[in-house]
Formats: sequence, C-alpha cells, structure tokens
Amino acid sequence: MKKRFFSLLLTAVLAVAAMAQSQVKYVFYFIGDGMGVNQINVTETYLAALKGKIGFEPILMSSFPVVGMVNTYSATNGVTDSAAGGTALACGKKTKNGAIGVLEDLKTPCTSIAVWAQKAGAAVGVATNVAITHATPASFYGHQPNRNMYYEIGQDLCKSGFDFFAGSDFHRPNTKEGEPTLRDQAKAAGYTILTGGYKEYEKKGRKADKLILFQSDYQNEKLGSDHIPYALDQDKNDLTLEQIVRAGINYLMGKQKNGFFFQIEGGMIDYACHRNDIGNVVNEVLDMDKAVKVAYEFYQQHPDETIIVISADHETGGLVMGKGPYELHTDLLRFQHKSIDELKWILNEQYKKAPKKFTKEAVEKQLKQLMGLWDNIKLTDDQTARLTRRWNDIEKAIAGNEKVNDRISDLCETVKHVISEQALISWASGGHSNGYVPVYAVGPGTEVFQGRIDNIEIAPAMAKIAGWQAE
Repeated sequence: MKKRFFSLLLTAVLAVAAMAQSQVKYVFYFIGDGMGVNQINVTETYLAALKGKIGFEPILMSSFPVVGMVNTYSATNGVTDSAAGGTALACGKKTKNGAIGVLEDLKTPCTSIAVWAQKAGAAVGVATNVAITHATPASFYGHQPNRNMYYEIGQDLCKSGFDFFAGSDFHRPNTKEGEPTLRDQAKAAGYTILTGGYKEYEKKGRKADKLILFQSDYQNEKLGSDHIPYALDQDKNDLTLEQIVRAGINYLMGKQKNGFFFQIEGGMIDYACHRNDIGNVVNEVLDMDKAVKVAYEFYQQHPDETIIVISADHETGGLVMGKGPYELHTDLLRFQHKSIDELKWILNEQYKKAPKKFTKEAVEKQLKQLMGLWDNIKLTDDQTARLTRRWNDIEKAIAGNEKVNDRISDLCETVKHVISEQALISWASGGHSNGYVPVYAVGPGTEVFQGRIDNIEIAPAMAKIAGWQAE
C-alpha cells in the first residue's frame, strides 16, 4: 500500500512538473561576454566596499535561486573564443574556434535555440550592446566558417526572419562592391531600421512588421559601429542595454505569437576585460544587471510562464582579486568616471583642438577629475614616475612632429595599470581564459542548471523546459 502511495505521489509530482514546464512561454537568455565568476565577485565586493564593509553585496543575477558553474572549452581548444563559445551556448554543439553556427568540419550547419523557438511559433529577438553581427549574437542566426565574415553573417541575419534585432549596428564591412548595403538588404527583407534610440522606438517601433534597433549614426561614426558607449561614458541620448531589453519585451509581446525567445548579450564586459580596465568592468557588469532587472520585472508578472537563464561564453583577462598583500581596495574604483578608451578620446580631442594648451598640468587635471588619481587614489612615487615618463614621451612626440595619439595611448595604458595596482587587482592576460563561468536561473524547471555543467547543455535544457524541439 505504501509503495503504491509513493508511486502515485511521484507520478503526481512529475505531472505537476511537466505541467509547469509546458506552461513556459517566455524565455530570456542573457550572455555576459567575458563574464567569469570573478567578474561577478569583484562587482559584488566593490558594492560591499562602498558601504564600508568586507564581503559582498549581491547583485540581482547572482541572487537567482539556481546557481551553477559552466565549462567553456571548445572542440579544438582548451580556451574558447566567442564564436565557438557562442555556438555552444546557442546550438548546444562544440565547434572549432572562429566558427559561427557550423560544426567542426566548418561546413555542416547547426541550428540554434532561436530557430527552435521560431519553428514552435514563438517570436524571436536577438540583442546586444556591440555590433549585431559579432560572434555571440551571430551564433543564434548565422552559419559561417569564420566569425570575421561580417558581410555574410549580416546576410544570414536578413534571411533569418527573426522578429527583433538590436545592437550598435552591422559591423564593417557592411557592403561589397556592386551589392546593396546590409541595411538595404535588411529593409528589402521587411525590416524597419530605427537609429533614434528608445524614444524613436516608442514613436515608430511597435507597428513595424520586423524591427532592427540601432544606436545613432553619430555614435557609430565616433566608435566605428563596433559597440554602443560603455556605461561609464553614456549620456542621456545614448541607447542603453536596459532600453534595448525594455523595447524588445514590448515589441515581442506585441507580436502576439506563441510566447517569445529573447537572447541578450552584455558584450561590453568582454571589451572592458580585454583592456584590463577594472573600473569599467564593474560598471559593465552592473549595467547588464540593470538589463536583467527589466526581464525580472516581467518574470514577476508571469512567474509560471517565464524563465531567465544567464551565463557567459568564457572568462576574459584572467581576473584575480588580490595582488600580494591580503587586502582589497575596490572602493577606489568609484573614482573612475570614464573608460580608458574614452579617456584616450578626450585627451586626443583636447590636443587636436588646442595643442598649445595641451600641457602636463592640463593632462593631470583630467586624470584627477576623470580617474581620481592623486586627489582620491594616492599613488606611490614609482607610479607617479611612470606617468611622468609617459608625459615626457608625449612632449618628445609633439616636438618631433610624431604620432602624439600613440603616446597618449601609452599614458592611458599606464593609468589603467595604476588603478588595478591600487585596487590590488591582477590580470593574467588581455585574452580569454578557461576559467569557470557562472550560470544563474529562475523560473519553472530551471533546477537542471544547478551544479557543474557544460556549455552545450544549456540551450537544449532551455528548449525542453519551453517545449521546443531541439535539433
């Protein structure tokens, strides 16, 4: 009798679980490019330090009830790149570094969870804060042997038929001689392209049959279409990742299809880590967390029908918290008000506009105001001497009519190293590592992501929860 009772109980539990999973209609898939466990850790340690305490102050994504660790190696390399990493996350298949949506033979295409959702009748959105044809977002719709085939990847986007795309722009080259631009090809495929930010979306976006949301042409000229501005560098007119997620949810819900699949990449975390720009890294993680909050607000309104899964394609930089002394001074990062890239741009513009006023005192004023050096971040004599040598190199370049921008870049590189040193943060490289990346999840059925998993397990598991057929 007891055996029969427990058998019936187990059947009932499984039936309830299956019912909960079959009700899932809305799937969010966040990917923090380059976001290893230490990128999260340093951000939370920084937030705690701002409150004057040792420990951590949790951000939203790491507070989700399901937490796991993910392996990231590719089919051919112990350290993956974003193409193979993105393909693993999107398609559930290992491939060669550099390959987009194809298997290791570089010929056989593999379809992504976005396509599986589309075939099941769901609306589909793919978004990022870098170029929409970069490796991670491209892995959800593209099939090319080389991630640098940006034009061909853009053509794959136009053929995908997905409902919503967002990012900085198509990455260059976005045209070929004798052929229409990718923007023209997208329009011919039925896409409306908006470049006026969230306000233009509110005015014109909702009624579009298929939509692409890009940042302004001014920012593309300044940044080279490669990415939207870092969170540290944005002003009120810039398109943000948070706005992209808000617009995407609104648009995909308006399609009135059988739910939606929405992939969102925080691609600027990777950029900041490649540059070893630690204050920038923290702000990019926080910026992605703001975007997650928008999705979480949606989840709270539809808790039985929504899942949110967050992971990363790889870790970037070999970030380590600690450098000799058993201390951390992450609170100093609050004095960095611009990215290192923006600092370079500001100093170069300052020199171009008024070369005679480009003095050591003028540059030091910028470093104090924008990076907190000397006034708030006390430097050692050696660090000050290194910065002085960099300034002397700039003076020599000016006197010799050489490339001053190269010497300004050298100065800014030293600035970022000094900030990491003062915070007691160390970096292994400017490239990727095989460090674990996290997976965070909330919603029905997401318990499967608990523990240690491989990156190829995530997309098929998400599809199963939503009732989509993985291929």
